[in-house]
Amino acid sequence: MVSAVTLASHWVPDKIDLDRPSAARIYDYLLGGGHNFASDRAVAERLLRVLPAFDIARMNRAFLGRAVRFLIDAGIRQFLDLGSGIPTVGNVHEVAQHADPNCRVIYVDNEPVAVAHGELLLEGNDRATIIHADMRDPELILNSPTTLQLIDFAEPVGLLMVGVLQFLPDEDDPWALVTRYRDALASGSYLALSAFTQDYTPEGMNAAVDVCHATQHPIYPRDRDAIMRMLTGFELYEPGLVYTPQWRPERLEDVADNWKRANMYAAVGHKP
Repeated sequence: MVSAVTLASHWVPDKIDLDRPSAARIYDYLLGGGHNFASDRAVAERLLRVLPAFDIARMNRAFLGRAVRFLIDAGIRQFLDLGSGIPTVGNVHEVAQHADPNCRVIYVDNEPVAVAHGELLLEGNDRATIIHADMRDPELILNSPTTLQLIDFAEPVGLLMVGVLQFLPDEDDPWALVTRYRDALASGSYLALSAFTQDYTPEGMNAAVDVCHATQHPIYPRDRDAIMRMLTGFELYEPGLVYTPQWRPERLEDVADNWKRANMYAAVGHKP
């Protein structure tokens, strides 16, 4: 694994506080990436003591890949990935452009390390880019010249909100936020969504909330009904809102009892 010292000496943006853990870098560590620091790894190890965090991250990433391939098969060729995180194996543009090199992808994240690495990764790719922005500012994101250069909102879009909405407290009204993005999409667009829940393992998830409380990105897991409300206005594809490994698994053995460790609901919906 690449050390924080090595990273910092090459391209980590100035003024990054290496002692303040971030959700994007913790997720990167859990996925086996090298763009994280000791503080991030310490939080991840604490999470592993209360939840199967490696499994949660892996299953969520696998859901993202299946969802993107599903949208490609449905005819989607442009994607807006909110809270995309640090690019690791199985990025949206890799999956989408492998299927069709003409696919266009806008990544959005407010984590400087994610943006810096994304810019390096996407250098020379004129059909994918990353914007440094907060998903809670839809007007900025939707009207950004960078976004409008690649995304035609008169045509269907694949909106990805995978593993990000649990970082928004109720005061930020994530339900209204999803609605704002939904209203900007053309008929025939899709939303792929996943989010933390405490439904199956409330004690473990409550402990995870405590672990993340002191990080830059506290978590706010929600029950099934609250997450279902975020999908208002979308027609869900079978099997509906389920745990991540249960959403259209590629192999039956990938499901088994894995859903008991997933701790995230997932769904894909279509805007009529």
